[in-house]
Amino acid sequence: MKITRTDIPEVLIVEPQVFSDERGFFFESFNQKNWREATGLERPFVQDNHSSSKQHVLRGLHYQVVKPQGKLVRVVAGEIFDVAVDLRQGSPTFRRWVGVRLSAANRLQLWIPEGFGHGFLTLSATAEVLYKTTDYYYPEFDRSLAWNDPQIGIKWPLTSNQPILSDKDSTAKRLLEAELFPYHPYQE
Repeated sequence: MKITRTDIPEVLIVEPQVFSDERGFFFESFNQKNWREATGLERPFVQDNHSSSKQHVLRGLHYQVVKPQGKLVRVVAGEIFDVAVDLRQGSPTFRRWVGVRLSAANRLQLWIPEGFGHGFLTLSATAEVLYKTTDYYYPEFDRSLAWNDPQIGIKWPLTSNQPILSDKDSTAKRLLEAELFPYHPYQE
């Protein structure tokens, strides 16, 4: 597995080693031992999630203000533009974002640590997204940050002016009103 640090060093692009031949391909989408050796991260994954979205659907920006979740995201069908936003007040990268195209074809994964908001825009006709989380989902702690907050300034690759949003995401708070995380440097 190849690990590439993004402009926010804690957010990682994970590229698995793929074995291909005339029959197709094989790769380990996750191996705890190799993950730990390649990233230095000691995180238990406790839940796997699978979503399906049609083109122009934008999900996010989501986070849990208590019991925050780290997420390892990958696409098994289609293509998305996946985004991580640093919501740790006092962090050197607070309010900065990273966006990566993840697809079934490129097989890349994105590690989004605890303390970050997460969202994605579906670029293909449909997309299926799988992600592992480091904590369980707690609806009472679930929060949404406005996808188009000018203080963050995400440059979504939109082909139409308005994405398709859930009710929750269409009424999400702006950064100035949102509950955020304190900054604690990651120590592994």
